[in-house]
Amino acid sequence: MIGSDAAKPLLSVRSASIEYKRGDRSIVKAVNDVSFELKPGEIVGIVGESGCGKSTLAKGIMGLAPLAAGSIEFDGTTVGRLGRRKRDERLLPVQMIFQDSAAALNPRRTIGAQISEVIASRIKNRGERGVNVINEIADLLRKVGLPPAAAMKYSHEFSGGQKQRIALARALASKPKVLVADEPISALDASAQAYAAKLLVEVCREEGIALLFISHDLAVVRAITERVIVMYLGRVFEQGPTREVWGDPKHPYAKALIGAIPVPDGSGRKPVTLTGEVPDPANAPSGCVFHPRCPARFEGCDRVEPVLVQLGGSRAAACRLLENRVDVELETVG
Repeated sequence: MIGSDAAKPLLSVRSASIEYKRGDRSIVKAVNDVSFELKPGEIVGIVGESGCGKSTLAKGIMGLAPLAAGSIEFDGTTVGRLGRRKRDERLLPVQMIFQDSAAALNPRRTIGAQISEVIASRIKNRGERGVNVINEIADLLRKVGLPPAAAMKYSHEFSGGQKQRIALARALASKPKVLVADEPISALDASAQAYAAKLLVEVCREEGIALLFISHDLAVVRAITERVIVMYLGRVFEQGPTREVWGDPKHPYAKALIGAIPVPDGSGRKPVTLTGEVPDPANAPSGCVFHPRCPARFEGCDRVEPVLVQLGGSRAAACRLLENRVDVELETVG
């Protein structure tokens, strides 16, 4: 297991796999044997192209997608499928911020009513509710940069950036220990993205909340996370401290992703272009699923599935180049 420092993990994902059945009865392995840990106050990013399983993994952590194999635990409590039943109260400290804040908010209820519902689920003693709840709602709205009067309005009266802040306030109402943010800024314009990302990190650090930040915006992930997990077609290809992965990526896919980030340094260097498309997960390539697009593939990559190789510290990568210590220079993709 990666990330086994002294601190006890809050969230433990162990060999988790999630499958879907299509209408044609084919099986899609959206998440395939994923393992990682999230510790108190830690900020971890999950990156990868669209279709790599990031959002499905987030749903699995929240109990919104059933596991086909493996397990997910929060602070010793197993995360089971949510279904129609009430969620296990022990899992209330794990909250999710969805990409589409407009769809996540109830248009028929005021913002204050939606936040108060979360507070009520947390407070058992009815005598502690009432005025205290009103004050708490006001404090939560101020924390995310909105006036207390926003509690009396409806979601359609706010901009996209404001709705995302409301979603954050509602999540904070449960006094969370873990926040799972699934592409929380991708639907916002550039200025709102910067503010939302900064606010999210500041609140998590101030409250000591562990953050799992899922995004395709690698520049933001590099700026705000301490550790990063690189996924491709449902599998973990590389993980480790963000600075180390960015400074010296070991997997050809991670190298290509990082090389695709524009660098405004005046050097004239063109971003890397990763050829090909992500394969259909229902018909994944044999062996290493990345081998059809890999610039460093060699004999056997189409037959042998790589395993995560420990690289020292909390770093690991899944590539046969590392398993066999093959001395192959990973040239720029293009």
